[in-house]
Amino acid sequence: MFLTQTVPRQREIIEVLLRNGWDYMRRLLTVGKADEPQLPTPAVLKNILVDLGPVYVKLGQLMSTRPDLLSAAYIDELSTLQDEVPPVPWADVEVVIRKQLKRPLEETFATVNAIAVAAGSIAQTHKATLADGREVALKVQRPGIDITVAQDIALIQGIADLVARTEFGQTYEIKSIAEEFTKALEAELDFTREAGFTDQLRRNLSESRWFDPTQLVVAEIYWDLTTPKLMVMEWLDGVPLLMANLDGTNGKDPAEERKAITTLLFRAFFQQLYIDGFFHADPHPGNLFYLRDGRVALLDCGMVGRLDPRTQQILTEMLLAIVDLDAQRCAQLTLQLADSAQPVIMIQLENDYDRMLRKYYNMSLSQMNFSQIIYELLQVARNNKIRLPSNMGLYAKTLANLEGVARGFNPELNFIDEIQPLLTDLFRRQLFGDSPVRSLLRTALDLKSLSLQSPRQIELLLDRITSETLQWNISVRGLDGLRRTTDDAANRLSFSILVGSLIMGAAIISSNARTAQLSFLSNVLFATASLLGLWLIISILRSGRLR
Repeated sequence: MFLTQTVPRQREIIEVLLRNGWDYMRRLLTVGKADEPQLPTPAVLKNILVDLGPVYVKLGQLMSTRPDLLSAAYIDELSTLQDEVPPVPWADVEVVIRKQLKRPLEETFATVNAIAVAAGSIAQTHKATLADGREVALKVQRPGIDITVAQDIALIQGIADLVARTEFGQTYEIKSIAEEFTKALEAELDFTREAGFTDQLRRNLSESRWFDPTQLVVAEIYWDLTTPKLMVMEWLDGVPLLMANLDGTNGKDPAEERKAITTLLFRAFFQQLYIDGFFHADPHPGNLFYLRDGRVALLDCGMVGRLDPRTQQILTEMLLAIVDLDAQRCAQLTLQLADSAQPVIMIQLENDYDRMLRKYYNMSLSQMNFSQIIYELLQVARNNKIRLPSNMGLYAKTLANLEGVARGFNPELNFIDEIQPLLTDLFRRQLFGDSPVRSLLRTALDLKSLSLQSPRQIELLLDRITSETLQWNISVRGLDGLRRTTDDAANRLSFSILVGSLIMGAAIISSNARTAQLSFLSNVLFATASLLGLWLIISILRSGRLR
């Protein structure tokens, strides 16, 4: 169905593929046959996605969050994709805004700036002032984008279904990526979801024992004006963090302020990742703002990730294993994260991690790039056919963006100094929970229950033993063979002793023989011993166990 509905788009895609020189597609379309599909080079893939338009740029951005599926070269190239496009004319945007508002635009806003302050593939943002004087940001969906997205999604899903039948498609989980991308893109078309994410992040970061919540800002959502195609939120006046001019005019030492902001960001994101389990998954330089009053703001909650408590605990231990360069522990934790129970050669996984971590042995902790190490851990897992949850890609991408922005903003960053006190506190929380007293009481109740139940359990066990109702079923492989071998050895030993006894008896009788009868008996004993000895030798030779 999708092939007939999107013929013009298919023709356009083929033209883009040929124009960018993807060798596989050129052979397929000109010769009529080709080997298994191969990804184009990272640079060519990026150019193809840019030429195909905003929806495919979004696809590339999603793929850049999957270092468990793609190599580092692809991740680095796709991470540079930006969906900045020319803004839609105000006349078209105004139509969308008026349709979404319950009251006339003139009654709702005192002023609206017709010039967009930012434009992306899905929406663009305008500054406005409410009738009561509060400044707000209007995020408006581009007119007709829902139709374009639906067409491209149908085409992508159709192509994914075809490619999924090949070994290439199964190896790279093409269908899984397409489904994940479809859900993410459809979610971006509903601004009420992003507004809900923004509110949840704002609530989570309003309290913390690691940092001062008043220094971190998440925009307030105006729900009475927000719809699936229009999001109205608090206007935050500032500049991207890396463009901030910290010259000391505010009375703060620039170096100290940079260090304080770096610490604030690390603690805020570690709380999101390892405590809240709900995190802003796109902290690139454009989404971290330095406000004019010296606070830091998190913008654009369109991409978020979630981690369950078990995964949080495993990832916390993984950070410690990385610090210790413990390949064996890294392998064990990776298997605990794995989605499937597919057999894995443990020694090979440990050896791969050991080779990967070995290059960091003589490097100081301050020089280590931890997000790069996590990327490499995911790459090793991929090479060993270990399938990890998709949120691991978002987790790694978030840490990589955070560390990259932090190092760009503060070149003196020491990653270990920033995370060490947080790791200590995280392990303490895992041991005792948020309330040590409650954890202690719960442990005491468990011990009391165990102490009350243990005598009864022991009594039941003794009753079963004495009443002969307890049965032990032990199966040891190879035991029958061992039993037969032992029996054979015992039999031969018995025959040997018998033969020796007959010979000794015959010798004693022969030395004391006074009559013909005793001499005859001695000869009979010698003959019997000789026959038995000969038979024993022959049986040993036949068994092949003379050695």
